[in-house]
Amino acid sequence: MKKYVDNFRQYQFLLGELVKKGIKLKYRRSYLGIVWSMLEPLLTMIVLTIVFGTLYGNTDKTFPVYILTGRLLYSFFSQSTKAALKSIRQNSAMIKKVYVPKYLYPLSSVLFNYVIFLISLIVLAIVSVVLGVKPTVYLIQAPVALILIFGLAYGFGMILATIGVFFRDMEYLWSVGLMLVMYTCAIFYYPTKLLKSGWAWILKYNPLYCTIDIFRCAVFGKPMNIEYFLYALGFSVAAIIIGLVCFKKKQDDFILYI
Repeated sequence: MKKYVDNFRQYQFLLGELVKKGIKLKYRRSYLGIVWSMLEPLLTMIVLTIVFGTLYGNTDKTFPVYILTGRLLYSFFSQSTKAALKSIRQNSAMIKKVYVPKYLYPLSSVLFNYVIFLISLIVLAIVSVVLGVKPTVYLIQAPVALILIFGLAYGFGMILATIGVFFRDMEYLWSVGLMLVMYTCAIFYYPTKLLKSGWAWILKYNPLYCTIDIFRCAVFGKPMNIEYFLYALGFSVAAIIIGLVCFKKKQDDFILYI
């Protein structure tokens, strides 16, 4: 662990450059550039509100905020893990030429998506004010959710980055898996009925849903569910540990497969 921390300090500048590179590449052929980090979730929120709100007769005026809180966290998790999965193969040329701690590549993939995610929270703040969702003391719970979602993304990102080197079909399998995860996170529907049914475990044992629920509680002024917090925390820590161990054990073999 000490070596890991020392390497991190030594290569902080390079990590920062990799994060900047990731952001630039994401928007390199876009006229609006990083503005899309705010425009995309706003447009998605409008579409989902029309489909799952207006057409299904949902008259709750704060429903767009509900959708946005779930969509933003899910989108970050989805984009960052997919980027981390491909990070080693995409940087194969640099890995073959220059020594750089390989964990920096999946880490930078998660970090640059995290920066974009944090910028997109501006949209949530504006929409919340417009629709009358007032900030309360429970907003202090928001950083808890932001830390948990980063931990989940980094942990899964490290695991996927390792698997992705040896099993390239993982990229396609993970895309399908993310679609399934999206429908079990209650992003565009209220989970009230589901939580009272025999299928409640689908949500309760989904660490991403638990994290989203904590964030929603912060935004809508409610105390978070402690069980959800403990479960999401435990899952995040476990994912990070497993990811780091697997990555460290297999990283010397990467050069043979990229």
